[in-house]
Amino acid sequence: MLVATAVSVERDAVVRALSTGSDDTELGVAGRAHPCRPSGTTAHGGTSGAAGHGGTSGAAGHGGGWDVIVAGVGAALAAANTASALTAAALNGTPYDLVVSAGIAGGFVPDAPVGALVVADEIVAADLGAETEDGFLSVTELGFGTVRHRPPGELVRRVAEAVGARAGAVLTVSTVTGTAERAAVLRERHPTALAEAMEGFGVAEAAIAQGVPVLEIRAISNPVGPRDRAAWRIPEALAALTEGFGKLVPVLEGWNRHDS
Repeated sequence: MLVATAVSVERDAVVRALSTGSDDTELGVAGRAHPCRPSGTTAHGGTSGAAGHGGTSGAAGHGGGWDVIVAGVGAALAAANTASALTAAALNGTPYDLVVSAGIAGGFVPDAPVGALVVADEIVAADLGAETEDGFLSVTELGFGTVRHRPPGELVRRVAEAVGARAGAVLTVSTVTGTAERAAVLRERHPTALAEAMEGFGVAEAAIAQGVPVLEIRAISNPVGPRDRAAWRIPEALAALTEGFGKLVPVLEGWNRHDS
């Protein structure tokens, strides 16, 4: 399985969960050779002891193999680096079975308060489209493609139950919301939205293009709305991400993509 995070602190939060109960004493095993792997990658064998794509035995996605990458900030960079990792694995004959976009995010209150976990039942490119005199038109409405991907429904249900997360839409934006007005507009346009981040749709585009299922899980670090750095709770959100991912691992390792 491939986990794509935006920045290194998110990667480390995930790897802390993957390291629990394994033979590794550090935060994963960094620096293993991997063609097309983005810098800052941590390869990890997973809880079942498989070496993963970066190791010497086992195939990631089978028997608990995991790779965790820093895919970068923003949908474009995340898509490019996720696609590179997927392509390298496929060419190596050990394709991934699942891609997970993971990290922290802003939450739409009151449904997704700070410290909560959210799993996406829809991954939505919320600002991909055109502003017109009649309002915003998405790329889909313009006839140029899709602005949403749906993770496997049964997997979303299992994950939400296992980690105590709410399921709803996670929005991908190019510009983070910084006003109450913008938050209200997004919520009106996307009534089921629980969280806002910057990478999920890019990760999903890369995965779907190669026929690989995708999942997005986010820990809420701040409310979506006025930009108030004093209200951010990034360490607490990262801790929630680690705890949640620890509960998530057995679900993902026991999931068969053909079940959904």
